[in-house]
Amino acid sequence: MKKSRERKEQELEAQAKEQIRRLLEWDEQHERPNLTQMEEIVLELRKEMGQRMLEMLVNEQEEAKPVDVKCEECGQVMRNKGEKVKVVESQIGELRLKRGYYYCSTCGSGIFPPGRTVGDQGEALE
Repeated sequence: MKKSRERKEQELEAQAKEQIRRLLEWDEQHERPNLTQMEEIVLELRKEMGQRMLEMLVNEQEEAKPVDVKCEECGQVMRNKGEKVKVVESQIGELRLKRGYYYCSTCGSGIFPPGRTVGDQGEALE
């Protein structure tokens, strides 16, 4: 079930607040930073916020939710073992995606079903 818009806003606002706290803490610890140092912290915080935003969008996709999955090896219906975290490298950086993990008790195969295709070459989120 998708989160409500209100819940998503709350989560993003909490993340933004944490980023602001970290920036102000950094500023207090650096009395006379140069432009390069300031750029580095701002770029780091921007990247982290972008990753959290993208993770939220991807994890909300219907393809990330439990579905009936048949084993590619033996054709049997696979058992949903719950959500697991899969790390994927994106243009924004490393994402921690929650995906359903499926296990075939007949042949022992396990998979994270792919999500929507992404990227120029149409790579799947697997």
